[in-house]
Amino acid sequence: MTESGPSGQPATAEGGPGARVAQDQLPGGADGMIVCDRLVRIYSGEGIEVQALQGLDLLVAEGELTALIGAAGSGKSTLMNILAGLDAPTAGTVWVAGHNVGAMTSSERLAYRRSVTGFIWQQTSRNLLPYMTARQNVLLPMRLSSLRRRERLRRADSLLDTLGIAQCASRTPDRMSGGEQQRAAIATALANQPKVLLADEPTGELDSATARDVFSALQTANTELGVTVLVVTHDSAVSSQVRRTIAIRDGKTSSETIRHAATDERGTTTLHAREYATLDRAGRVQLPHEMTRRLGMRKRVELQEEPDHIGVWPDRPADQEPD
Repeated sequence: MTESGPSGQPATAEGGPGARVAQDQLPGGADGMIVCDRLVRIYSGEGIEVQALQGLDLLVAEGELTALIGAAGSGKSTLMNILAGLDAPTAGTVWVAGHNVGAMTSSERLAYRRSVTGFIWQQTSRNLLPYMTARQNVLLPMRLSSLRRRERLRRADSLLDTLGIAQCASRTPDRMSGGEQQRAAIATALANQPKVLLADEPTGELDSATARDVFSALQTANTELGVTVLVVTHDSAVSSQVRRTIAIRDGKTSSETIRHAATDERGTTTLHAREYATLDRAGRVQLPHEMTRRLGMRKRVELQEEPDHIGVWPDRPADQEPD
C-alpha cells in the first residue's frame, strides 16, 4: 500500500509506524528530522473555536538539541502533543523521522509512540510508575521489543549509568529526588532507542541546581546517544545553553536565537547569541511587539528595498511624506 509524501512521491509503509519517505523528499531538505509545514490545530467546543496553531512552520535537523519557548497559550504544548502522536493536526503536515504523523492510523500511532519518539512530562508523577523501581520503569517499554531479557537488563542499567543515576536502579520514585526522577524518566523515554526525544518543561518543578543536572542528562542523550532533542522551557538557564532557541507566538514560529561558539586567544570558549525573525513560506515576518510599539507601528508598515536589506518603516500620514 502506498500514499503520497509531501513532495508528491510515493511513500511506503514499512511495517512500522506511519507512512515513511526518503529524507530528501521532505519539505525542508534531507536533514529534516522534524518538519512542520503550515501546521494548523483548531479546538472546537460549545460554539467556540480556538486556533492553537496558525500555519506553523518548523524544521529541526537530525542531531540538534533545540529549545522551544513562548508565553502561555502560544501553542507550544499543542505542538509537542502533535509531534508525540498524542494529538493530530487540523490541517498542514508534520513529519518526524520520515513518518507522516498526521496520516497515521491508531495502531500506527501507538507503534510510533513506542519506537520513534520518547516523551517527558513536566510532572514527575506522570513519567514513572510509583510502584516500580527505576530499572523496572526503564525495562517496561522494552517488553514488546525483540531484545532478549539479558539485553534489556543490560540496556536499562547502561542508560541509568550514562545519565548518572545508577545508584537509583533499585529505588522506587518515592525514594528518589525530583532530579533523579526526571533523569530516570529520560532513561525510560530512551529505552526503545527513539530518534526524537520530546521534553515538555522537564525542569519546571525543580530548583536551579537540580534543573542543571536534568538538562545535563538531556545533553548527554543528545551528544552521546545521538538523539534529536526538542525541549519546551521557560528556564532561561536552559534555553541559553542550546545552540538554537525557537520562539512561538500566536500559534506560529516568530523568532529564532542562534548561538555561535567563539574561542578567544586564551582558549576560553563563549557562546554569542544572535536573534532572527522567522520568515515563513508566504514571506511573512512577525515583528517583536516591543519594537513595533515603540516605533508606533500598528496596522501597516512601509517597506523600502535597499541593495542589501529591506527597510521597515511606520506608516506616515500623507502630509508627513518627504518631498
